[in-house]
Amino acid sequence: MNYRELLKDKKRIVVKIGSSSITYEETGHLNYNKLERLVRILCDIKNSGKEVILVSSGAIAVGRQAVGIDHKTDILAEKQACAAIGQGRLMMTYQKLFGEYNQLTAQVLLTKYTMADNESLYNARNTFKELLRMGAIPVVNENDTVSTYEIEFGDNDKLSALVASAIGADLLILLSDIDGLYTADPHMDKSAKLIDVVDEITPEIEALAGDSMSQVGTGGMSAKLHAAKIATASGADMVIANSADIDVVERIVAGCNEGTLFIAHKDENFDIMDYLD
Repeated sequence: MNYRELLKDKKRIVVKIGSSSITYEETGHLNYNKLERLVRILCDIKNSGKEVILVSSGAIAVGRQAVGIDHKTDILAEKQACAAIGQGRLMMTYQKLFGEYNQLTAQVLLTKYTMADNESLYNARNTFKELLRMGAIPVVNENDTVSTYEIEFGDNDKLSALVASAIGADLLILLSDIDGLYTADPHMDKSAKLIDVVDEITPEIEALAGDSMSQVGTGGMSAKLHAAKIATASGADMVIANSADIDVVERIVAGCNEGTLFIAHKDENFDIMDYLD
């Protein structure tokens, strides 16, 4: 079976992009060229008749740059203040770019409590459903301004997988700073080979996960594999691909052989609550 060909028929697609993919490593400033291309591609996918949800990191990174903080911080109040400043700037940028293509968009900020509380989860699902019915592209991020260590998702890889499961998406695309899952760490082993398709996430596959090389983002390969477990169990295929060439999103949706594809194996007993810890 050509699993890649089946990606052409996906109707509800979640795309996650990380902080390191939308900012310049040297300066921390937003990469407007990449953002504009991403927005154009998402609008084109939407215009083809599919539903699109964007999960975008970057609020803290943008806020840090705005106030002149040139390092990552573990101070909760500082991170939350930077998020408060940066989220508005980030969303304003997305609104302007989507507006260039006459595309309606909406900001959705979530905390783990949204997923952990049945009533909040029900309301979130209804909000997403209504936004998609209205033709909007939701732009989702964790509500870092109010999240604490007890209620934060930890990274937007996990958040995007939970969003995909909550709204019944059939494809999740994780854009990263690496081409996909390799047989070994490609930074250390030149003979490492990219794995094209993962049919099942076995302990052997999990053992291949390494740490993130990014100084901006928070999600390493282990976080992406955890996201893959959530997405595939909920019934969504997932692809990890390199955001260096943002056009990769278009090629994945067109069924091209890009990144690592994790095949969905829907668990009929799937419960989102089981994946929140």
